[in-house]
Amino acid sequence: MNKTRFSTLKSFARTCAALLLVVALVFSQAGSALAAKTGGGFGGGSFSRPMPRMSPRMAPRSGGPAGYGYPGGGFGGGFGFPFMLPFFFGGGGSLFSILIFIAIANFLISAFRKASNGEGGMSEQDLTNPPTSINTLQIGLLSQARSLQSDLDRIALSANTSSSAGLAEALQETTLALLRHPEYWVYGSSEGQQTRLLSAETEFNRRTLSERGKFQEETLSNYGSLRQKAATATLAANNAESQLAQAPGEYIVVTLIVAAQGKLNLPQIQSAEDVQRSLGQLGAVGAENLLAMRVLWTPQADGDTLSADDVVEAYPNLRRL
Repeated sequence: MNKTRFSTLKSFARTCAALLLVVALVFSQAGSALAAKTGGGFGGGSFSRPMPRMSPRMAPRSGGPAGYGYPGGGFGGGFGFPFMLPFFFGGGGSLFSILIFIAIANFLISAFRKASNGEGGMSEQDLTNPPTSINTLQIGLLSQARSLQSDLDRIALSANTSSSAGLAEALQETTLALLRHPEYWVYGSSEGQQTRLLSAETEFNRRTLSERGKFQEETLSNYGSLRQKAATATLAANNAESQLAQAPGEYIVVTLIVAAQGKLNLPQIQSAEDVQRSLGQLGAVGAENLLAMRVLWTPQADGDTLSADDVVEAYPNLRRL
């Protein structure tokens, strides 16, 4: 009887396990159904910067202390401190006058040091580990902005992502393409962080991986001039059905991640004007300050769609404009 009871319990446990597995599979498939199938991306950059070289004015010259840049030390022209002191005070002077002169001399020396510094008196940390800004801007657009997807495809395939100049140009083209479609802007969000160069790459990679991980397949990419466009035959069967109605409930989400030297503060996105200002600031970053950038968008392939539920689940930080 105990064996029969044990066998019954064992059979019941197996049945429960099977049911739990089925439920888990159903919910996992439902969760994946809410994720966009395809996405595109391009970008590149480097966080290594050459050490600043000492300018001729900063380099010490023979016969004088480092930083003054004058032969013989002192204030130049061969007139040193011992010669100027009696001349300045008429051959003598009280102790109080001498102290005043020393204070003035220290002030002038400090001024000359700052003036001779080619970096405008920046600290050593600012020179070797400069301030760096990492900003993420996301825009959700109505799916009627299909021409934007074509623009992003074109920029991704033609961009030179192996040079700073090419990255800056691609970033500017992307911001211009987005600025041309303000009537389709529905959602927006921004996130900025001020850090230092040595720790900026980790934060940049974290944000990039987080966004790329939202795609089931990156069907178009260009990173460091390594272009790849995946075949979309698996979506061809669904094209007719998905394109029957491009309802306003379907969206396109574009993400820009930019790392730049210096301080760059994007406004908090609360209106379309904030989006416009943010795009203008990112597009104005020059090649000399641009460290790295990524442009990501979804959906990319024809026939793929992004519903309102997809947006809510994958991009919870987006705010209605």
